[in-house]
Amino acid sequence: MSTVAAKKPNLHHARKIKRSVGEHIFDTCNIIFLGLLALTMLYPFWYELAISLADANKVAISKVFIWPEAMSLESYKNVCSDPNIWSGYMWTIIRTVLGTVIALMLGFHFAYVLSKKYFPNRVLWTGLLVFTMFFSGGMVPDFLLIRDLGLTDSVFALILPGAISAYNITIMRNYLMSLPDSLEESARIDGANDIVILYKIIFPLSLPILATVALWTAVGHWNAWFDAMLYITKSNKQVLAITLRRIVIAGTNASATSMSGEEMNTNMTSETIKAATIMVATLPILCVYPFVQKYFVKGVMVGSVKG
Repeated sequence: MSTVAAKKPNLHHARKIKRSVGEHIFDTCNIIFLGLLALTMLYPFWYELAISLADANKVAISKVFIWPEAMSLESYKNVCSDPNIWSGYMWTIIRTVLGTVIALMLGFHFAYVLSKKYFPNRVLWTGLLVFTMFFSGGMVPDFLLIRDLGLTDSVFALILPGAISAYNITIMRNYLMSLPDSLEESARIDGANDIVILYKIIFPLSLPILATVALWTAVGHWNAWFDAMLYITKSNKQVLAITLRRIVIAGTNASATSMSGEEMNTNMTSETIKAATIMVATLPILCVYPFVQKYFVKGVMVGSVKG
């Protein structure tokens, strides 16, 4: 027994030694490549942060690469003084929360039904769901439908058309199919009905895929602007993405427009205002990701492989 125990560390050490030079080179190249890839994604965000904090009166914007030599918060003060920013925040939060909750409720129950082999005409309903991923009525019929339903200038015009996502339901269905049938069978033997099985057993086990789909849906609602431009005509009901689009295109906002050109250029420019607006609109949704990160990889991998 002692001889076997003494050999275990040697075997572990031998496995480490077996790594060839080629494997070390491969790992090094992977680290370098992924590091550069991460840098290309991180640097634009960092650059916008640096531009938003730059004092245009003391440093040229074209010379800001990593961090400005002189900083100013005037651009953020100017952006936050725009009332459209705060009303846009309110409607965007309402849209994101309601849209994500409704999409998860409908999608999860839809996916659960389609994941059961004993569901009648399961293949037919799955085919109809997948069909909608490739064919749709188009923008004009969608607009006429929203108008005739009286949803114009309503937040539900931004939520209901995308409440059923064929792609997300397919991912959730594949995840639910990966759960062993023995869980449901043993629960039925213990006297549990369908409602108890769904909410006491299946739902807790589905948190990884629900968190993944919730993140996708929330980011989609937060960044969406085209449907709001079509269906929302009142400026006080516009979402934040529309305000961001207007500021980025115009290069200024409502409060900055009232300033004289000399006053505005003393410590901020249109570029610093654009950058500050982008940061204000982007940071909240970025703060959500760390809370669902632990579920994200597991939900994507299992939900996409099984089928």
